[in-house]
Amino acid sequence: MSKPASPDRPGPERIVIDPITRIEGHGKVVIQLDEDRKVSDAKLHVVEFRGYERFVQGHPYWEAPVLLQRICGICFVSHHLAGAKVLDDIVGVGRGLTPAAEKMRRLGHYAQMLQSHATAYFYLVVPEMMFGNDAAPEQRNLLGLLEADPAMVTRVVMLRKWGQELISTIFGKRMHGISAVPGGVQKGLTKAERSRFLNGEEGLLSLDQVMEYAEDGLRLFREFHRTHREEVDTFAPVQALNMSLVGPDGNVDYYDGRIRVVDAHKEVVADFDYHDYLDHFSEAVEEWSYLKFPYLTELGRQAGSVRVGCLARMNVTRSLSTPKAAEALAEFHDYTDGLPSPMTLHSNWARAIEIIHAAELIRELLLDPDLESDQLVVPHGPEDWVGEGVGVVEAPRGTLLHHYRADRSGAITSANLIVATTQNNEVLNRTVRAVAEEQLTGRLDITEGMLNAVEVGIRAYDPCLSCATHALGQMPLVVTLLAPDGTVLAERVRG
Repeated sequence: MSKPASPDRPGPERIVIDPITRIEGHGKVVIQLDEDRKVSDAKLHVVEFRGYERFVQGHPYWEAPVLLQRICGICFVSHHLAGAKVLDDIVGVGRGLTPAAEKMRRLGHYAQMLQSHATAYFYLVVPEMMFGNDAAPEQRNLLGLLEADPAMVTRVVMLRKWGQELISTIFGKRMHGISAVPGGVQKGLTKAERSRFLNGEEGLLSLDQVMEYAEDGLRLFREFHRTHREEVDTFAPVQALNMSLVGPDGNVDYYDGRIRVVDAHKEVVADFDYHDYLDHFSEAVEEWSYLKFPYLTELGRQAGSVRVGCLARMNVTRSLSTPKAAEALAEFHDYTDGLPSPMTLHSNWARAIEIIHAAELIRELLLDPDLESDQLVVPHGPEDWVGEGVGVVEAPRGTLLHHYRADRSGAITSANLIVATTQNNEVLNRTVRAVAEEQLTGRLDITEGMLNAVEVGIRAYDPCLSCATHALGQMPLVVTLLAPDGTVLAERVRG
């Protein structure tokens, strides 16, 4: 509920927002105004406790991928597989998996990419595309979409169900299952299981239907962009370095590869084996957030901060390995004359392309008879023991790193996680400031649409604050406007 500003304190009203909507986790935004009521500073505060790295210490090393995937109920497959790659290092197998084992891991990873991106895109982003930033909160949500376009929502639900069923078949459960073991995986897919997903048996979509539904997102973005081009392209453009895993051909590889960082001219400013990550990156700490600020040490805090995730990957990669996704990416690159896009809402374009790419990659693997192989684990023994490892994958939200050490008894002595939302911390703050400057500078009141615009900027990155901070309890998102002397001019907490 709003109240009028007092005569001796002109300006915005007191506003309450609790919590920020349609993201995973909680935080708050503080916006600073100068004497001319221009935004002089804006910060995304993440004020939740992080503790999983400590919790896992003392546990047997082989438990880490099982325990640490419970950080998140959304991108748990990425945590499981990043941890599994660490275990491969620890036991001395490294990247020497059997073809069947690596393909099974990749299949599970792509299944998560498909269903996670579909969830983020259609459930969290599309409401603004359908109804606008200023639409009533009770409309711009999944129920509003269901009322406006029940056929589209039904297709999305069926697409997510197909992805979740594939995850369940690979990992044993839809959430927090187990597939990877040190040096490989527990099981492959039978001919019957492959047939079920290829042909749409037992109430599932066929793979042809999956491909058709996967293309819905790109069609929707093209239609929206065509009619709202200026709105999309001018919404909070933010320059940053772009980072992704790439394969030997310089194209994105979601499961393995080297870390590559490119600048605004698509010039490579860093390219290294991910095992050497800590030789290249530092992490800054701010007293107002538990979320760290990683950056390339050589370039410094501001110039060396990176963007990760779907937009960064499409900015880094030269092409994609499957035909429909490659065609869509070429259109994306042509739009910016081949240069990386700094446009925040182009994240939604990139996410729609990756939904198609994931579906095509899944098709390739489901047609591969290697999935039925029983050669699933590389033998290893005490003589191969290394005791330390680093695992990196491209989670749906971006580059995810796990790093563990274990002693000779097998107990974990240290663990470090740098997740995608942590990587994006600086660019998220730049985005919040850019939106605040556009929406709030000089305004005497704060409307629901203005605040939602700040949230739209945050949601473009699909942040997972619990992944990044490993939260305990609940924290609302509070937007506070401060005068130059620190006086609170306005505050709103949704709740």
